[in-house]
Amino acid sequence: MADALRVAAKERGADGVVVLVLVDPDGGRLPDWTPGSHVDLVLPDGSTRQYSLCGDRWDAHAYRVGVLREPAGRGGSAWVHDELAVGDLVGVGGPRNQFRLVPAPRYLFLAGGIGITPLLPMVEAAHRLGADWRLVYGGRARSSMAFLDELARYGDRVTVWPQDERGLLPLGDLLTGTDARVYACGPAALLDAVEATCPPGLLRTERFAAKAQGAPVRDLPFTVVLDRTGAEVVVTPQVSVLEAVRAAGVEVLSSCREGTCGTCETTVLAGDPDHRDSVLDEAERAAGDCMFVCVSRSRGDRLVLDL
Repeated sequence: MADALRVAAKERGADGVVVLVLVDPDGGRLPDWTPGSHVDLVLPDGSTRQYSLCGDRWDAHAYRVGVLREPAGRGGSAWVHDELAVGDLVGVGGPRNQFRLVPAPRYLFLAGGIGITPLLPMVEAAHRLGADWRLVYGGRARSSMAFLDELARYGDRVTVWPQDERGLLPLGDLLTGTDARVYACGPAALLDAVEATCPPGLLRTERFAAKAQGAPVRDLPFTVVLDRTGAEVVVTPQVSVLEAVRAAGVEVLSSCREGTCGTCETTVLAGDPDHRDSVLDEAERAAGDCMFVCVSRSRGDRLVLDL
């Protein structure tokens, strides 16, 4: 359930980007978070949008998010830019983290545009830990790239790469033969190119839009067993697992409905999931011990879920 937070500040971050600071209206402490976390902003129509926390994780009384205006979006960013004002209350859910920073001796952070937001706290954490790290930050133009002033303090560990000045990011040079843990966030085209270039086992991405998926492995109905009650639910090709279990009276928290936010993560006790999300990496998919029921399905006749 979302809590109402107050907009304490709203400032221009770059061309097309506003930065919000959210606080408890009574001055209370906010839930802790870790680098890579995001929160849900609840829109007036009750829908939600996910935004990465990009402030100081050690500040227990404020959350900061950056919001890019997306003219082709579903209206959430336009509402934040045009309607949401300092002093307003806004529903905020979370934080949740599906983009966790894991320990490593070396990191390469790759940001495209507003994809810099989840990487800011990661850079700070890596810096505090004394890790060997580098950030390469691309954008259409320098004027569209938020937080450049903050990043300047890291010196030559940060490479700013405006496309109108330097062209596309040199992913081949950056990724070929690397042994660093690679964290990337940005537009789908950038992330697709990073995935195609990065050595296996090193990459973690966060997507703002769902990754293109092929057809489901199975086009026949399958059975989901709800382990806590023993109830069995038939999932037809026309509905999601989430819709089927909700119709059976089991409430599962969800948000994006497209496999990007991680809200509906559910433990798999038996069976073989057909993963169709944009969150899990290959090792997590191979483990098969969780799934995102808003989009993922079953490869076989039966799945047993911890519901």
